[in-house]
Amino acid sequence: MNISNQRVTAHSFLEALYRDGYYPDRAVDRCKEILLRLCERIEADRPADLAALYMLTQAATDEFNDLQDDDFDIETVAREEIAENFWFVADAYGFADADVEELIATRDW
Repeated sequence: MNISNQRVTAHSFLEALYRDGYYPDRAVDRCKEILLRLCERIEADRPADLAALYMLTQAATDEFNDLQDDDFDIETVAREEIAENFWFVADAYGFADADVEELIATRDW
C-alpha cells in the first residue's frame, strides 16, 4: 500500500484488538486492511469536505459490516477500537471536526 501520510504509516492500527486474545489476528488483519484501504482512498480522492469524507468512511464501514458476517464479532471493545481508528484517520487527514458517529453511520454493529 502506498500511503504517504506519516501519521498514518507510524500508527499502530487496532492495537487493543491485537493485544486481546479474544480476536484472531487474521480477523484483525482484515480490519486493518480495510482502514489502510480507506487511507489510500482518501489520499487518491482528496475529499474536499466532511460530506465527501463521510462517503468514503461509510463505504469502509460497509466493509466492516460484511466482515462481521464472516468471522469477526464486533462487540463493545472492538466497536470502540474501530470507531477510534476511524476518527484517527479523519484527524490524520485534516478532518479533526469529523463526527465519529457520522464516520461510521452505516454500521450494523
